[in-house]
Formats: sequence, C-alpha cells, structure tokens
Amino acid sequence: MKLSNETIAVLKNFGAINQGILFKPGKKLKTVSSHKNILAEVDIKEDIPAEFGIYDLNNFLSVISLHKDDPSFEFDEKQVTIIGNKGRSKIKYRFTPANMIVTPPEKQLTMPDAEIKFELKFEDFDWIMRAANVLSSPQIAIESDGKKVNIVTLDLSNDSAHTDALEITEGTGNKYKMVFKTENITKIMSGSYDVSISSKGISHFKNKTLSLQYWVTTEAGSKFEKGA
Repeated sequence: MKLSNETIAVLKNFGAINQGILFKPGKKLKTVSSHKNILAEVDIKEDIPAEFGIYDLNNFLSVISLHKDDPSFEFDEKQVTIIGNKGRSKIKYRFTPANMIVTPPEKQLTMPDAEIKFELKFEDFDWIMRAANVLSSPQIAIESDGKKVNIVTLDLSNDSAHTDALEITEGTGNKYKMVFKTENITKIMSGSYDVSISSKGISHFKNKTLSLQYWVTTEAGSKFEKGA
C-alpha cells in the first residue's frame, strides 16, 4: 500500500487535532480532540487493510517523510514496515493499543437542525485566520444583525481589544453571535467550506473540494434570536 500526498496532508491536519489516531479497515479516517470539542472525518483513496493504532501521528509522518521516493507499507499484527530508499530501507514502526489513544465515538454524529448556513470561501477563511493571528484574538465569531453576516475576531475578556469584522454574506433576518475558540478553528484544514451552525452548540464544516468534514462546538457567549 502507498499513501497519496492528499492523504498525507489530511493526516498532518489530523495530527494537530489529536496526537494519536486509530486506523480502521476501509477508506474512512476519523479523529477527535482530547476535549471532544472537534471531530474530523475524511474519505480517502487508499483502502486501509487492518485496524492499528499510532500513538504519535506527527512522528509517524516524520518517519514517512524520511523517504523521498514514495514509500510502500506492509502490515502485520504488531507493526507496519515502511519500505523506501529504492527498497533498501525497511523501518518497522510498532502499533499502539487502541485503549492508549483518544478515539472518536463509534456512532455517527447526528447534526441538529442548523439555523445558520453559509459558504466560507478559501480567501475569507485565510483572511480571518491571518487577522486573528496578527491581532492575537482568542475567539472568532459568526455574527449577524439580521441584514449582514460577518466573521469577526474578538477577545470576550477584553473590551478594548483590537478586532476585525469581515462581511461574508447577506443575512436572513435572524440575529446571532456564534462564538468559537480561535485555536479550534485553526485545526480546520485550509479550504472552502459549506458551514452549518446550530443554536444547540455544534457546527459542521464540509470541505467543498475534499471528502473532508469537521464538527466543532460553539462556546459560552453564543446567542441566537430568530427573526420575525
């Protein structure tokens, strides 16, 4: 088996959400943060042949990157052998028991009805993340006065903090402020997304190019008022 560059990129992203990962047979990968406030899922091109745990995903990816010639993988019960350097290198990487890894729930998450839906374009996503970084904003919010929808950087604990508000779409009459931790939104892979947010405290980000999606919880301070 070999891993595509696309799958490697997603695994690097998953490594920022959770240090470890439990691979399962098939074409679906899932991970969840240690605080259970971010869940991510992707369908990949490769067919994973067996269930196995990796305790340190970033280290595993670093080992793979040692090989510049598209390494292949062979699996047995205790380890994966990473074969590269024109077949001359065979790195045996040991598996980790599943009970030593924070794993996603087996049951598929059911998203509540979402009152807020919009497209988050790549350039807007990139802009607000760079703004949040430069302004040291610990929170990002999706806000609407009923007429316009803005994505905003803010600091709920500091009224005098610098902020940025970027208009992203027209409003639907509903008034709301849905707050996220910036550190959680940074875990979402760069791209364009269809975004759905429920007033019950959960959001869904569906990548428009890849079969990649995230569920992220909203934070205290979020509020929603249905329009007349």
